[in-house]
This record gives sequence, C-alpha cells and structure tokens, in this order.
Amino acid sequence: MKPPTVFLDELTDPELEAFLTKHHTVIIPVGATEQHGPHSPLGTDVLIPREIARRLCLRQGNALVAPSLPYALSYPHRGFTGEFSLRIETFMAVIRDLCVSFAKSGFKRIIFLNGHYDNTLAIAYGCAQASAEMPGEARAFPVNHYDALTPAEMQAFGMHAGHGEVSMVLAINPALVDLSKLNVEHPPFPDTITKSPAIHTAFFFSNPGSVWQITRSGTWGDATTASAEQGEAYLDRGVRTVIDLLQDIEGTFAKLPVRARSDSGKISS
Repeated sequence: MKPPTVFLDELTDPELEAFLTKHHTVIIPVGATEQHGPHSPLGTDVLIPREIARRLCLRQGNALVAPSLPYALSYPHRGFTGEFSLRIETFMAVIRDLCVSFAKSGFKRIIFLNGHYDNTLAIAYGCAQASAEMPGEARAFPVNHYDALTPAEMQAFGMHAGHGEVSMVLAINPALVDLSKLNVEHPPFPDTITKSPAIHTAFFFSNPGSVWQITRSGTWGDATTASAEQGEAYLDRGVRTVIDLLQDIEGTFAKLPVRARSDSGKISS
C-alpha cells in the first residue's frame, strides 16, 4: 500500500484531486543556489524552508509541499563561484506563472515560503501581477520563515551562513556541513547617522556583487557556535511562527476588505 505523503510531486493525479475536495493550500519553498561560506551547502536557503514546510504540513494536515524553487535572486553574491541566479524579470515571471497554474488547479492559498531575503519583494510583485488572472477566491503571497523573530532573536540567529542557518542545516542533515571550516566573519559596516534599513537596500539590492565585495569568506556572522540542537529549536520555532503568521494573514484578509474581489481579480463595490 502506498504510504501517505505531504509532498505534492509524490501524489498521483487522483490523489491530488481527492486532496482538493477538502483542502486548498499549497506551500512552495523558495530559496537560492548560492555560496554559504566555506562550510555550508549552496542549497541552504532551499533546504530550510522545505523542511519547515514539511513539518508544518505534517502537523496541520491541510496543506501540501510543492517542489521547491531553487534558483532566484542571488546577484549580491556575484563574484563567488557558487552563484546561480535568474534575472529579476525572469524570477517574477516564474512566480506569476506558478500562481496562475496552482490557482487554476484549484488551490486557493498559494504560499511562497521563502528562505532568501533578497527574493521577498520580487515574490510579492509576481503575486500581484498574477492576481488578475487568478480566480477571485485564490490568493498568493510570500512569507519568510524568520519573519516572526523578534529583533533580539534575529540578532542571535545571525545573517548569511552564520549561527542560525548553519544550526538548521546541521539539524536537517549534518553531513552537508564541513565542521572543519566553520568560521567567523562580520562585514566592517561603518557607523551611520540614521541607522536606516534604506542603507542596506541601496547597498545590497541595487549593487550586484555586494556580498562578495564586503566579505572574504562569504560568511556574515559566527558559524562556530552552530549546533544541531540549536537548529532543531529554530526549526520548531519556524514551524510555530509560520503557522501563527498564516493565521494572522487569513484573519487580516477576512477582516479588512470593505469591497469584494470579483472573479477577474479586480476590486468591485
């Protein structure tokens, strides 16, 4: 007898049709294929959201995990050998087409669970572009797996190829991390007047090769403190906070509109 699965690509067509008679949510893990220091795999940003999505779907029982999208917007890492990107317009077109395709198949919630910050705005814009082609009840949007971390928790988690990410990969598959090459590197950011995130937007989003320019190893943080135990805690928190975020998003969609969306995706009075 075939065992049950939460992975969409492991279902038969009749099994998918049966699922859609009761449930209508799909989670598409999105990440990147890019360098993660001298110690961690290029697929780090895909491995993490895929594992969180798997655990979430097992816990909730009302959603499927679609095949991951591993190529995205890695242009800040240009200069490293391990950097494989799509053009921004190509990436947005892929997001748009996936939204329309999943919606036409009967999914009403198409959630892009993102593990690579640089993708966030482009995913949202791709979802917005698709909205007019999706049935009125269908919605698509991105959620980053770390969105609900507090500022203190985010500081402890670290940035690229640091404590948090390496810990989570160790919890998922320790064989993928070269423990002999764990390192510490913090880019030498200058003091600023405003402390504004607009500085990072200008330097990173508009500046291909920016991560390559400011680091020697590609690490941005402290990977030497990583552990599988810490990674398991981060994964568990990721599942719980994404569930909470999705509940908050659904509540917001239900509460705020004063006009209904028509079947064309446009707002009607």
